[in-house]
Amino acid sequence: MNKQNTGRLTPFSPSLHANVKTIRDCFGNSTDIVIRMFRSDAAPEREIAIIYVDGIVNSQIINESVMEPLMSMRLPQHAHVKGSKLLEALRSCVVSIGSVQSVNTLEYALQYMTDGLCVIMADGSAEALTADVNGGEQRSVTIPQTQTVIRGPQHAFVENIQTNISLVRRIIRSSDLHVQVHKIGQQTHTNVAVMYLHGIADEGIVKEVYRRLAAIDIDGVLESGYVEEFIQDDTFTLFPTLSNTERPDSVAAALLEGRVAVMIDGSPMVLMAPTTFFSFFQSPEDYYQRYDIASFVRLIRYGSYIVSILLPALYIAVTTFHQEMLPTTLLISLAAQREGIPFPGLVEALLMEVTFEVLREAGLRMPRAIGPAISIVGALVLGQSAVQAGIVSAGMVIIVSFTAISNFVMPEFNMAATSRIIRFIFMIMAGIFGFFGIFISVLFMLIHLVSLRSFGVPYMSPLAPGPTKQGPWRDVFVRLPWWAVVLRPLDLNLRNPRRRPNGKKPPAQRHSDKA
Repeated sequence: MNKQNTGRLTPFSPSLHANVKTIRDCFGNSTDIVIRMFRSDAAPEREIAIIYVDGIVNSQIINESVMEPLMSMRLPQHAHVKGSKLLEALRSCVVSIGSVQSVNTLEYALQYMTDGLCVIMADGSAEALTADVNGGEQRSVTIPQTQTVIRGPQHAFVENIQTNISLVRRIIRSSDLHVQVHKIGQQTHTNVAVMYLHGIADEGIVKEVYRRLAAIDIDGVLESGYVEEFIQDDTFTLFPTLSNTERPDSVAAALLEGRVAVMIDGSPMVLMAPTTFFSFFQSPEDYYQRYDIASFVRLIRYGSYIVSILLPALYIAVTTFHQEMLPTTLLISLAAQREGIPFPGLVEALLMEVTFEVLREAGLRMPRAIGPAISIVGALVLGQSAVQAGIVSAGMVIIVSFTAISNFVMPEFNMAATSRIIRFIFMIMAGIFGFFGIFISVLFMLIHLVSLRSFGVPYMSPLAPGPTKQGPWRDVFVRLPWWAVVLRPLDLNLRNPRRRPNGKKPPAQRHSDKA
């Protein structure tokens, strides 16, 4: 940014000491603000200052590429060092850093400093130079923690937005991959990057993402969840209308489908829009292993999700209102288990579910060394003790345990968390109205799902509002082999829907046996 709008901004003074004092006062004389003032033999009559924030810069780069060249600079004969020409000479002939820009207002200089740049100022000049020396201690790229796979890339995003952008660019090596960085937050000035593939992503969706991001007015953004709540379509819904991931390969796959990725500096989770209900049941590993195995596992996920939201409710409804639906032997066994239980089925189920949720939360918040042990041992001890004390039945413990295991099958945590809340609603309706309450709850849930949108895309697409000709059906419940996948999801992409020219498998080369 060489030319800056100085309207309502504070221009620099020609006096170096006045500018340094102003910057020092703006930071409240903070001890991490480093100000180095010196003179050079090339311009002994001009004092030069280097100002930066310690801890967020690379000190080695400052010493080798800024300080040392400035203190030992030898300007060419044609370089005039008087007046405002000195900084131009420093930028073109001395400072050996790739990104060097001029700045002439205080507000921009302060912003650049907090972004990890150093400011170079000279006495007698009403402008300054900024050099990109970003650095400091940062977490290195590690394996994914929340979305693990057995077969596939084993690297995850980190808290540095530039590193995250580079991880995606290492996968999609195309000039069509466009990235635009914006700042959000009046105090944090957080960098938010919008990434999409030009020619594949729908321009209307890209513009809508920009519009929603520009409308955010908040003092600070600390994580991607801040941005997600501002830009999602429906606020009052339990279902996530934006997906998030910490895997660069998942972001690359979403971009190739025509989606838009939103990266937030300081967060390893990247948002992707638009999204559909069925995308939350797709794991990155589905596309790295055989299509038949991936299809089988995906069907198990759908079944596990249905079990996680309906199984306790069905148990309550059957044992409370519809005992005649059970075989006689099973009915006698359940009746024997419930003999002496002081609570009705609904209270018993709610007691066990709430207890399990407490154990789950305790396992997450406790130190990593003892958290899993407490959750597992607590569940076993409490469950066995509750059965022996006659508080709950053994059948209820089995139902709650299998429901919890089914909930863990979900690839994305936000959809799994949704099923935990919906489960309680179904249980209450089943305890009051039986099967009729479950039917009404399912009906209202389906109506709500069909009414949702994600950046204008129907949430239940391609099942509702209606199936498309080709493509999306092939990647909803099952996955076809890659050679048969011709089209991108048509609900997301209309500009460039074709992945490959045809759906035929390349012929295998057959070698005849040699005589």
